[in-house]
This record gives sequence, C-alpha cells and structure tokens, in this order.
Amino acid sequence: MSKQVQDAYIVAANRAPIGKAPRGAFKNTRPEELLMHVIQATLARVPGLDPQAIEDVIIGCAFPEAEQGLNIARVSALLAGLPVTVGGVTVNRYCASGVTALAMAADRIRVGEADVILAGGVESMSMVPMMGNTPSVSPHIFEQDEHLGLAYGMGLTAEKVAQRWSVKREAQDLFSFESHQKALKAQATGEFNDEIAPFDVTTRSPDLQRGQIDVSQQLTAQDEGPRADTSLAALSKLKPVFAQGGSVTAGNSSQMSDGAAALLVVSEKALKQFNLTPLARFVSFAVRGVPPEIMGIGPKEAIPAALKAAGLKQDQLDWIELNEAFAAQSLAVIEELKLDPKKVNPLGGAIALGHPLGATGAIRAATVVHALRRHALKYGMVTMCVGAGMGAAGIIERV
Repeated sequence: MSKQVQDAYIVAANRAPIGKAPRGAFKNTRPEELLMHVIQATLARVPGLDPQAIEDVIIGCAFPEAEQGLNIARVSALLAGLPVTVGGVTVNRYCASGVTALAMAADRIRVGEADVILAGGVESMSMVPMMGNTPSVSPHIFEQDEHLGLAYGMGLTAEKVAQRWSVKREAQDLFSFESHQKALKAQATGEFNDEIAPFDVTTRSPDLQRGQIDVSQQLTAQDEGPRADTSLAALSKLKPVFAQGGSVTAGNSSQMSDGAAALLVVSEKALKQFNLTPLARFVSFAVRGVPPEIMGIGPKEAIPAALKAAGLKQDQLDWIELNEAFAAQSLAVIEELKLDPKKVNPLGGAIALGHPLGATGAIRAATVVHALRRHALKYGMVTMCVGAGMGAAGIIERV
C-alpha cells in the first residue's frame, strides 16, 4: 500500500566550527566527539521534543573507516545520550554524503515511514586521510578506457574541467581570493553565529616529573580556514600541484578539514505533537552522473534536475551554496548554467571555509537554513560535485 506524501520540515540545524586538517584545532579530536557535540547542540534547540520520538540517525561520511568506522552514526547517537531505541546508519556518497543523509531523512518522512529523524555528516581528515588508510583501486578500471577517470585524483579532474571549459589560472585565483574575503567579512559580521555550536577542545599532556596529566581546554568558535593574509599576488606565486603546466594549485582548491553538522527533520504531525517551530522545508533532491574524469562539472546536471523536481525555475533560487571543491569546477558550473554570481556562496565557500568531505553537505545545509531566515529569502540550494563522476543538489525553502 502506497504512503501519503507529506512535507519534511527542518526544525533545528547546527554545526561545529570547521578545523584545518591535519594540524588544526581538532587534530586530536575524534570524529564521534564532534558528531556527539552537534547532535546534543541540535537537540538543545528543541527542548520540547521527546528523544524517544527520534526513529533514526542518518549520518554522511566519505571515508567511514578507522576512527570513523564501526557505524559512527549509531555509536555517536548513543554516546550523545539518545535512547538505545534510536537507530543509526552511516551513508557514503563522498562529498555529497551529508546532503544525501538529509535527503534520505526527508524521504522517509515524506512517504510516511517516520516522523522524526536526525540527519547530518561528519569527517575528520586529520585522522582519516583522503582516500582512506589503505586505498585499493580495482584493476578492472584499467581494462576499458572509458573507466580510467575513476582512477584519477580529484585534482586531475579539476585540471580536465579547467581545460575543457577554458577556465584561466587568473580567474581561479581571483575566485579563491574573493572566497576568503567573503568568509572573513561573514565572520566579522557574525553571519555564522546562529549555525555554529562552539566546541571546547580538551588537551591532555603528561607531566612526567610530577607524574600527572595536565588537562587544558580551548574554546573553538570560528572556522579556521579563512586567511586575512591571502592576496592575489601570493596566490599567483603558487605552483600547480596536479599537472605539469596546469592551473590548479593548493590556493585555488578546497582545504582539508575536520567538521560535523546535524539537522533535525520532522513531519507536520511531529510539529503539532511537540509544538515545534519549522525553520525550513526540504523541497527536493537530485543526483546525476557525469564522466568521472570531469566530475567537477556534476552540478550542471544535478541542479536542473532538482529544480524540475521542485517545480521551480533557476531564477527563483535566492541563495546557492555551491561547494568549492576547486575554483576551476566552480567557475565552470557557474558559467555553464549562467548562475548569478551574487547568489553563489555569499559567505565564501570551501576554498576559504574548508571542506570536511562527508560533512560538507550537512554543514552547508545548516548555512542555507539560517541564511534564508536572517535575510528573509525564500529558496536556497546546496550543490556539489562528487567523486567518481556525480553531481548532487538539494533545495530548501524557508517557512
């Protein structure tokens, strides 16, 4: 028997500050600690909710192994104090893991299978490196030329996009510089305050002479990535790191980062039952594939699909969080779809703020939810390219 379609509402959205990896504030902070923190901060926003009503915890993680293994969603949910009756599942769609988790939660609610689900994402690139600890590429990839792109590093795919869409080095550096400037301004004006749950970093140091462990705490309340000392001159001096004679550098690529976010998604029934105030409605989500060697262009296919599913036109979008995996692919997507640059990443993007892989989609969803309310806007979008040749896009409406 088919379920009746209903709306899915976001009633709380929080994230941790984004730390620089591998030597930033969270270098020694386990990922489940970050996730526990944002789960608790999110639930603190809805004191009227009975935790027993939460039916599942869906968490995105791009490399769910080692410190991020053992189903980190379930482990973190229990450690955060949720009842043992609450389920947990970790999902992986690389850089779209966090927004995929949010979409999965919304889907369960929309078809009537659940009324309260916690969604989010987590990633510690300090503890689990890019590609994981023991990457192993299938030899079958090399048997057919059309699959070779699956073995490309992400930086090389950015070079392929830059070449095919004629994105010049100067434009990439300017885009990167502007990302930092927007992020610095956003921090100075408190644009992120509503979404960030400050995190106390605990450091334990052994004192062998006294035979004891010294414990200290440092409050981290802002993203570590934005650099006030960045300049076009400095960016222009950086050498390409992925291809000889290329244009993609460390300065015009996203930063390796640590972070986590959580959003509470509920049905209209739950809104009434627990007297909750909706912040936003999750409208639609789409994933589309592209050739793996130009994975960065993925949003150009996913964005139109998400708009069609929502019954919206592109010019109805007021705020677009386009994940800046690389300046090259961001600029190519903007040009290909004729996105309004003023609506794209008004507070800066991953080049300045950081990109904790599987957490980013949930982090940027939290940004959209709060930005739409602060600026009295209607529709926002979270979109990104995805490894192995995909694009993802989710649309959120302020209510």
